[in-house]
Amino acid sequence: MVAAVVATIGLVAVSQVRWPAFNASNVTRALTTVGQVGAAVLLIAAVVLIRARRLPWLSKLLTWAGISGFVTVTLAMPLGATKLYLGGISVDQMFRTEYLTRLTDTAGLHDMTYADIPAYYPAGWFWIGGRVANLLGMSGWEAFKPYAIVSLAVASVLATVLWSKLIRAEWAVAVGAATTAVMVAYAAAEAYSAVLVIGFAPAMMLAWGALYRPEEYGVAGTASRPTAGGWGAVIGTGLFAGISAMFYTLFFAVTVFTIVLMAVVAFTMMWRARRAEGSGSVSGLLRALLPRLIVMGAVAAVCALVTWAPYLWFTLRNHRPTSNTALHYLPESGSQLSFPMFDFSTPLLGALCLLGTGWLVLRAGNSRRAQALGISVIAIYLWSLASMLLSAAGTTGLAFRLDPILRMLLAAAGVFGFAEGARAIGRTIGDSRPFRAAAAAIAVIGALAYTQTIPGVLNPEITTAYTDTDGAGVRADQREPSAVSYYARIDKALTEQTGRPRDRTVVLTADTSFLSYYPYYGFQALTSHYANPLGDFPARSAEITRWSKAKTPAELIHALDTSAWRAPDAFVFRRDGDNLTLRLSEDVYPNDPNVRRYSVGFASSLFADPHFRVTEIGPFTLIVRR
Repeated sequence: MVAAVVATIGLVAVSQVRWPAFNASNVTRALTTVGQVGAAVLLIAAVVLIRARRLPWLSKLLTWAGISGFVTVTLAMPLGATKLYLGGISVDQMFRTEYLTRLTDTAGLHDMTYADIPAYYPAGWFWIGGRVANLLGMSGWEAFKPYAIVSLAVASVLATVLWSKLIRAEWAVAVGAATTAVMVAYAAAEAYSAVLVIGFAPAMMLAWGALYRPEEYGVAGTASRPTAGGWGAVIGTGLFAGISAMFYTLFFAVTVFTIVLMAVVAFTMMWRARRAEGSGSVSGLLRALLPRLIVMGAVAAVCALVTWAPYLWFTLRNHRPTSNTALHYLPESGSQLSFPMFDFSTPLLGALCLLGTGWLVLRAGNSRRAQALGISVIAIYLWSLASMLLSAAGTTGLAFRLDPILRMLLAAAGVFGFAEGARAIGRTIGDSRPFRAAAAAIAVIGALAYTQTIPGVLNPEITTAYTDTDGAGVRADQREPSAVSYYARIDKALTEQTGRPRDRTVVLTADTSFLSYYPYYGFQALTSHYANPLGDFPARSAEITRWSKAKTPAELIHALDTSAWRAPDAFVFRRDGDNLTLRLSEDVYPNDPNVRRYSVGFASSLFADPHFRVTEIGPFTLIVRR
């Protein structure tokens, strides 16, 4: 609640001023820096109170306000003059906005594009945002930016709270702040995954605590004091896995893979310890570990079914998916292993990750924190190698999308390495107070130096937010808007001519950003990679091509009436002389880019029939079936 209030107040305050465009002025960059310093002051005050063991309630409030304030100012201030979020309405952000628009219009788990089929992509983040937008009376595209920022602020605070339950309170503040900064820089553009990225490291520490419990499995040399047996951690881990399934399928798979790897490592370590003491039996360890994994899986499955049940039920009752190219993407970054510790484009983060790598190796034998984070890092690298190997089989594991998680894990380890290293050095020099003060000063200055670079890291996404035309037909950089500015007129004409609500109309258009702003259903999706497998993307494209080859209006009308899918109620074309054109796409993986664009032309004469109503709107031709 504190994070949501702080973020909301920040967004409202920023929206009250008419700011210059970020890509044309340094004013918002300067104010972003001021806000980041203010957030740092709150966090420093929280740490001081924690170390002094005074006013614990105030230290918590300052921590929550500092973390959420940092996220808000770092994202809201550079985007202060635009209504669009990072990435604007281009490429991937187009289909994300379309999904939020769909779930703003309806609470049902409908597909973002196709009519009459349930959602395939996990709807968790989008459903919550859609309900918030609906409650506030906002359109989906307009709610995207504030909702994304608030959700990231809340997720960052929740992750910091989880850290505080696993490690020392002052260290939790430092780790929470460091991982939040990395998340904002490298994951914020994909907000629905970033809320998982920020929680991955503490969740995996929770998982390791649930699985590796030698003191309760009868391993010699470990404490045997009574505990809750780690079952709270078991349930917590299952909840994180389940929420991952509700939000982002890839991260769910990676989470499960990491947990299984942890179980294997935990079993091996405890079995070796038992064998060293003369007991080589494995049955007891299996009886202890398997129930924990089963409970984690059960909790995750219950959560996952909230969003996946409609799709699975539809598939079982009707037909199996006919096409799925979601994994058909291998950019250059996915063809090589990522080593953030040697990334000299961001030297401060690289140094922190390098320090974290050293700490993970040094403390692997005697630190549960290092073991949990180290196994998680190994899991990311194993997944990356498997993804590259899968490319020979015609698919991938999309490992390049795990880079933010890898940076987060190493940054968290770097904070631990810096804190423990500074403490060890301080102990060797007698009076450690001056050294601790110097180390703290270096940490704060280094953190501020890094956070100042975040707007630069996000500059391409910020620029796109200013150069894209929003749903009101405005470009935030005050330049001439694109053809999107005609969308409002198309929408008005469509609703008037059909006489139906938007969600009862299917539109065929290659300008799919129209569906991002208005909740019409589309006959065809942006690309096959974001299309619901139940929609049969390639067959629909072939059907459109077949329609374009009709010789007469009667032949076209018959083809539309006998279509295997619900035919379009309206068409939005671009005019090219006497032809009306659509630019479609097809999957050309393993090529990079993995999409090939091609045009399909319809002769204008095909719509010269009373069955169709033709309206010219700017560069568009709207055709509505009577």
